[in-house]
Amino acid sequence: MESKVTRRQFVRDGAAAAAGIAAAVTGARIVAAGNPANEDTGKILNYNGDMEYRRCGRTGLMISAVSLGGHWKRVDKMIGGEEVPGWMTMKIGRPEFQQNRLEVVNRCIQRGINYVDACCREEILAYARALKGRREAMYFGYSWHIKESRFPEWRSAARLQQGLDEGMKEAGLEYVDLWRISLLTASERHTAAEVEEAMAALDWAKQSGRARFTGISSHSRPHIRQIIEQYPEQLDAVLTPYTAKTTVVDDETGLWAAIKKHDVGWFGIKPFASNSIFQGDSSRDSPHFERDNRIARLTLRYILCNAVITAPIPGMISTQQVDNIALAVKEHRELDVGEKAELDQAMERAWANLPPKYQWLRDWQYV
Repeated sequence: MESKVTRRQFVRDGAAAAAGIAAAVTGARIVAAGNPANEDTGKILNYNGDMEYRRCGRTGLMISAVSLGGHWKRVDKMIGGEEVPGWMTMKIGRPEFQQNRLEVVNRCIQRGINYVDACCREEILAYARALKGRREAMYFGYSWHIKESRFPEWRSAARLQQGLDEGMKEAGLEYVDLWRISLLTASERHTAAEVEEAMAALDWAKQSGRARFTGISSHSRPHIRQIIEQYPEQLDAVLTPYTAKTTVVDDETGLWAAIKKHDVGWFGIKPFASNSIFQGDSSRDSPHFERDNRIARLTLRYILCNAVITAPIPGMISTQQVDNIALAVKEHRELDVGEKAELDQAMERAWANLPPKYQWLRDWQYV
């Protein structure tokens, strides 16, 4: 059934709804798979007893412990490739591609996954289409990155507002659950004035009902921490890299400490180091198929040992991959000595095979 929620309703009811959700999950940071603690699951979107759910900071939203990242790298291994510039290797208007995305989203919903993150035009359009008529089935994270602060011409509040309106209109979206502005990557930083403009745009999006919650994504740890400390009210959630090499620094200087202090939701991108952790190519007949599935599960289990992170968000290109990550949630969480050694070996290989454009992932070994 088509969702009846409109932007006007968000303006009128948004604050009350958020307060109600937060109240419903007070004291319930994690609802483990199988719900052994008998937590109230009535307010969890798309609840499935085999999935774990984590509170997304002060938003109060309970998010599936592994969620759907927007990327579909290697999807050509599922449906055949074509010559398209860039990493996507797929035209989103292609019927086989649209069917693939529909099947993956369907399986995510079946498995209790309730958040999808789209970070560019193609992803936003593809997932808006896959969720058409059932927009309420998943929380929608949104970033139209080429119309955001990474690019100089989109760094004023007015231009950011324009970009959001244009993108939502093209995608047919009345609202988004999380608008997270993509900031400069790697070691680059925005000026204080540019950050202030971005925060003003986020305020406007919430006040106007276009976005229920707001945040940022960046590849620079110090920059993210600084913005969290300076603008805690605007940052409901952040997106950062988080791989099987990432280690939490147990002191007050780490990024995780600021996230915890200000009760910010935290989504982890690139959990598989841009697929460098795998030996196979993701095709069904790869001789490394079973081992790569196992390494994927070990990676997710490792990441989820950090109770502060809301969810890693791997891209998935098949229903089998959705099933595999759902299985990881149900498996014993702590890695034993043998599993840890196996994962460490896989990550050493991943670091050795990391493409030049992803060398910045090495900067995320400590948070």
